[in-house]
Amino acid sequence: MRAAVLHEIGQDKLEVLDDVEAVGFGPGKVKIRVRATGLCHSDLSAMSGVLPQPAPFVPGHEGAGEVTDVGDGVTGVGPGDRVLVCWLPACGACPSCKRGQTHLCLAGLMNAGTPNFKRPGGDVFGFAGTGTFAEEVVVDAGCAVPIPDDLPYEVAALIGCGVTTGLGAAINTARVEAGSSVAVIGCGGVGISAIQGARVQGAAQIVAVDPVASRREAALRFGATEAVAPDALADAKQRVTAGEGFDYVFEVVGRAATARTAYETTRRGGTLCVVGAGAMDDLFQVNMFELFFDEKRILPSMYGGGDVLRSYERAVALWRAGRIDLEGLITHRVRLNGINDALDQMRTGEALRTCVEI
Repeated sequence: MRAAVLHEIGQDKLEVLDDVEAVGFGPGKVKIRVRATGLCHSDLSAMSGVLPQPAPFVPGHEGAGEVTDVGDGVTGVGPGDRVLVCWLPACGACPSCKRGQTHLCLAGLMNAGTPNFKRPGGDVFGFAGTGTFAEEVVVDAGCAVPIPDDLPYEVAALIGCGVTTGLGAAINTARVEAGSSVAVIGCGGVGISAIQGARVQGAAQIVAVDPVASRREAALRFGATEAVAPDALADAKQRVTAGEGFDYVFEVVGRAATARTAYETTRRGGTLCVVGAGAMDDLFQVNMFELFFDEKRILPSMYGGGDVLRSYERAVALWRAGRIDLEGLITHRVRLNGINDALDQMRTGEALRTCVEI
């Protein structure tokens, strides 16, 4: 089959190869023909080395498609079922799962060190144990989550990570209150979803912050009350909050410098929600006096900070009710030469007929 492969960490171009084979099928496994995949910033971070990932590897962890085969012992799905790919399935037995924090279960990530594919030249890994930039993937049964017939594959792929992460940050982690003021720093797919989550929660002011004009324009379409470049954030803070700071600030970039800006933009007693995935050597610092005196809550949010399957269901329900716009995210794209080119090649195939870029 065909798959888009990154040969070495640090490269910025993918090569589409036709000699790749999905491996590992057997008991407890599901084989999926991928119909849609999303490009999440975490894929780029893995390619650059910010997030740890062995190479060569097939990027992609937002995906949806149809089941073509199931291994022994699999009962939740069968051939022909429409599913999305969950890159972080809950085992149900670890301490995190027993506490109800299924989004912190690490059982699924243990597979990230096992090759998902092979080619004549050797083993190939799949990002986050999946690798959806391929025509076919083999995953644990828990990674294959059934989706309703009215949910397009493209939308389901986005729910698999970016939408769930952004919505959940606002709804589960920060628990944005109605009438509050919100700033979202970083308006890619996850940031846009955080904006939609804040709007669903009833935020009165939502300021989107991004250096890219097209992303700021998109943020306004998705529910931001205004959108500014980073150098205009201080002015927005003064105008919107009389200089006090926002009730909630979402950092959706994954950099210490941006998190520090977000902290300074949050009011005393307010909430800083860190959503972006950053590097292990990029240290975010606060001094002990301001930590005590300002009493700002610093809340990391991984994968939306809540039960993942319930978050999927909520996203579908909000989409059906017209409360959030998910089709619009499909056209909210960035141009990444070398990656988009590879996805364009993949898009011509019968199996992977649609790719979604965020």
